[in-house]
Amino acid sequence: MLSLLLLIATCKDDDTTKIDVSHINLKIDIARFDQDFYQATFKTLSEVKNNYSYLFPGNETDRIWIERKNDSLSQVLFHEVQNVFGDFQQEEMELTDIFKRVTYHYPTFKAPKVITLVSNLDMENQMIYADSLLLISLDTYLGKSNFFYANYPHYLNSNFDKEQLPFQVAKAIAKETQPKIPQRVFIDRMIAAGKLYYTMNAFLPDVSEALLLNYTEEQLKWSQENEEEIWKFFVEKEYLYSTDKELKLRFLDPAPFSKFYLVSDNESPGRIGQWLGYQIVKAYMQKYVVPLPELIGTTPEEIFIKSNYKPKR
Repeated sequence: MLSLLLLIATCKDDDTTKIDVSHINLKIDIARFDQDFYQATFKTLSEVKNNYSYLFPGNETDRIWIERKNDSLSQVLFHEVQNVFGDFQQEEMELTDIFKRVTYHYPTFKAPKVITLVSNLDMENQMIYADSLLLISLDTYLGKSNFFYANYPHYLNSNFDKEQLPFQVAKAIAKETQPKIPQRVFIDRMIAAGKLYYTMNAFLPDVSEALLLNYTEEQLKWSQENEEEIWKFFVEKEYLYSTDKELKLRFLDPAPFSKFYLVSDNESPGRIGQWLGYQIVKAYMQKYVVPLPELIGTTPEEIFIKSNYKPKR
């Protein structure tokens, strides 16, 4: 719940996220395809298909669609979704606030129509943002301990929690704001990730850094306590301007831990390069408080040089 996250908010060092959006009038359009489809009958299915024609590809007959919705797994998932999300009012409030903040920073932004659905655990497509539509597979956010996700690696389970839904919405939109700047070296990739998280934070202020990064509090504490050593490791190994693609796998991609190839590796969180890139972007913005679009359009190299980043001791 975004409202609960306010209780664990961290202090901000700049004014980028401290904005007033109360003057922005915005009502989002949410269509509960999950309810409309799974409650449909032979008699009402044609109306559902007309209303959601983009979700009915191919030439399948109505009988096939009815059989799919009556499948035992689909029915269990549908009822689980209703139990977890109910009327979706809390999520509507959260998404409305996100869309208002996006509009503040990007006035030409048009809030997409939100479509909720049951995808039969399509974990590769939890959320699809395509300009005017935002499709959310609610059956992939039933809770990190839900038995449906038991076969997934533990370090990925937090992605399947209801509280991560607003963060993933913010991330999906934030990705569309990022320019296609070549990321040839490791430091470029780190800062690109940092810009993405900074954008997400602008769309989702007043949340803890741990939740923003999808870290546990223990993982965030380890990162903060070892920031100087991590930076020294990257510098001494001459990784910053390396084009070695393996560094992405070791320090940027989702993983149970980062791979320094040290005995203590399993104490570290995965994606530590992303976290460090976020610290560099924050250091830059503490010195140059610029509008969000200007920050996003700034090259990683300029951000790195001008940030004069120094790890906390």
